[in-house]
Amino acid sequence: MANAEEKTTSEKTTLEDLAKTVADTVEETAAEKAPKEPQIDDLGRAYATGRRKESVARVWLKKGSGKVTVNGKPQEEYFGRQTQLLILNQPFLIVDRVGQFDVMCTVKGGGLSGQAGAVRHGISRALENFEPALRPALKKAGMLTRDARVVERKKIGKHKARRSKQWAKR
Repeated sequence: MANAEEKTTSEKTTLEDLAKTVADTVEETAAEKAPKEPQIDDLGRAYATGRRKESVARVWLKKGSGKVTVNGKPQEEYFGRQTQLLILNQPFLIVDRVGQFDVMCTVKGGGLSGQAGAVRHGISRALENFEPALRPALKKAGMLTRDARVVERKKIGKHKARRSKQWAKR
């Protein structure tokens, strides 16, 4: 009989220990989910890097009038197509911050389409660094995820990655 009582007391202490462990874990996760601090430099800018295909964009974001400069040129002059300009400004439309930030970025590599995607990714990440509260909206829209699609490599015996050689009957 005494043996059975010892088991129940040891089980109670084990359950109490487990409850304490769970409470500590909940407190730790609550501390981890505390609001993230904005990452702003001495000049009031947030920095981020964006990537798409072979392009890499370095983006600086600060409060302003909505002027976007890409490699020293205005966005309309650097990106000729309307679709590229739309891609570039998507993060601002999603978080309803159109015309509130000035963007200065340098972009290298790839073509204009990949560069527009890289700048968009960089702007999204810089917005998150400037205002961490915008992260859920940007994340839900898929702006913070790097688009990993790249050109498929050419295979041996093919003209391109999948294009077969021309077949001749005779």
